[in-house]
Amino acid sequence: MTRIDFAFGAPDRLRMACQVVRKRFLAGQRLVVYCKDGTRLAAFDRMLWAFDDTAFVPHVLANDPLASDTPVVLTAGDPLEAAQAAGPDGQPQPWLLNLDDDCPPGFEAFERLLEIVSDDPEDKQAARQRWRIYQTAGHTPQSHDLSRQAPGG
Repeated sequence: MTRIDFAFGAPDRLRMACQVVRKRFLAGQRLVVYCKDGTRLAAFDRMLWAFDDTAFVPHVLANDPLASDTPVVLTAGDPLEAAQAAGPDGQPQPWLLNLDDDCPPGFEAFERLLEIVSDDPEDKQAARQRWRIYQTAGHTPQSHDLSRQAPGG
């Protein structure tokens, strides 16, 4: 069953997502980042290039010819198709990072799903909806309070 982790209390959802992606990349974890909102996905793509002067996180869109060689794949389409494009058989299955307001399609096929939630009231409300959908589907989401983490940690 998919492990679902919600990280609540992010001052900025996309910036925190960049930090999470960098941390997972440095740990050797492949990721599919899903958001059907093309504007938000494009903003995240731009931010991955510029969120930290010393960080480099290799990433491409799922339809890029280099997707199978790149550890972070961004998609507004089917995350499962992106996962297949992200790595041939024999490679570790990528985790799924959801930046959409809705649950990603096919999330059950992933070992792990990461959800990042800002303090924005609309973002928190959408996250509550997703939490309930995951619970109704039989999952037990885990909650992590980012506001209680030490600065820089």
